[in-house]
Amino acid sequence: MEVLRRLIIHDDPKTLEKQNMIWNMAGSFLYAFASMVLTMAVVQIVGDEQGGIFTFAFTTFGQQMFMVAYFGMRPFQITDVENRYTFGDYLRLRTLTSAGALAIGVGYVLWNGYTPQKAWVVFLMVCYKVIDGFADTYEAEFQRSGRLYLTGKSNAFRTILSVGCFITSLLVTKNLVLASGVAVGAQVLGVLLFDVAIIGGLDNVDWSWKKSDCIDLSRSCMLLFLSVFMDFYIFSAAKYAIEGNMNDAAMAVYGAIFMPTSVINLVAGFVIRPFLTKLSYFWERKDYQRFAGVIVRIFAVILGLTVLAVGGAAVLGIPVLSLLYSNLREALSQCRLALVMIILGGGFNAWMNLFYYTLVIMKRQRHIFGGYVLVCITAAVISPAAVRAGGILGGAASYLLLMVLLAVCFGVMTAWGFWKAKREEI
Repeated sequence: MEVLRRLIIHDDPKTLEKQNMIWNMAGSFLYAFASMVLTMAVVQIVGDEQGGIFTFAFTTFGQQMFMVAYFGMRPFQITDVENRYTFGDYLRLRTLTSAGALAIGVGYVLWNGYTPQKAWVVFLMVCYKVIDGFADTYEAEFQRSGRLYLTGKSNAFRTILSVGCFITSLLVTKNLVLASGVAVGAQVLGVLLFDVAIIGGLDNVDWSWKKSDCIDLSRSCMLLFLSVFMDFYIFSAAKYAIEGNMNDAAMAVYGAIFMPTSVINLVAGFVIRPFLTKLSYFWERKDYQRFAGVIVRIFAVILGLTVLAVGGAAVLGIPVLSLLYSNLREALSQCRLALVMIILGGGFNAWMNLFYYTLVIMKRQRHIFGGYVLVCITAAVISPAAVRAGGILGGAASYLLLMVLLAVCFGVMTAWGFWKAKREEI
């Protein structure tokens, strides 16, 4: 363990900022790239039906259970620069939320009456994602201590290990259930090596916890958790509608055209994450001019990326996806407009995330919650109806509409909160 720590931990003040940027980009890229590789691999190796099952299990319900384990804590933890709560408090609460997510996963699988294969794949991907959520507690602590590069390294190495084991197992056995079990085992090993072992080598990590502080923390995070949970439901409402109203093959097709949104979210993460702690300091010190300047620059970068992505999707999107998903070539040829809608929706989702983090820093969780409630109700109404009326195109249109609604809602809230703070200062 000591050798591993020496290889991974490098706290050189001269290169720390550079390491933070490079490893955050590498970890985020590999983490997002994994979703693309895994869904493509399953479709190509075992076919579109099993590919659709895996797409729903990995990118939709499994990720929804990640949100339960996550409990909205990361934005709170990484911006807790005054160390109001200890790492032990965060870890204790995350252990409880992870256990809750696993219990919900079991109940969901039993309730839906899936075939044995689909039930096992869905449950194992719940386990995989919940472990990911548990690891996030360590990675958020790395970032809170100013070592974002350790977060990036953990993401990168865990992803390479688990994805490599999954794909190798699937190629050898052609058994999706077995490969999913192998991925879960590799995920556990990755957390032990790159999170649990590494944090033991850091100074000033407070492992103590108090029941009263954990209860207080859970109350503080509750609105954020409900907001994040609803956020992902809104993000995935079309997928749930397709899973409930179409066959598994249709889910594979929708997953293929939805996959490029990961690129926009990935790059947006590169831009947003390194500035979160700095934005928190600007806000706490009431340096509103620099605070607003950072937000405007990030907004402009996302705008440029969205324009490029939409143009690329219109011209090259379907041909490229047809090469990646050769088994789905015929179905994808009918989805050009749906792809453009989804890519544009991804841009609005990136803006929404920027405003979301800004509102967290402003301590306006109730406003976030209110916005999510309104759009969540809208998603529950329009997404199933849109899919029943227009199939995959209807799902894409509902996704775009929901992302626009969220981005506009949070953008208005951010502007109002900023104006109110400056007015109170005067």
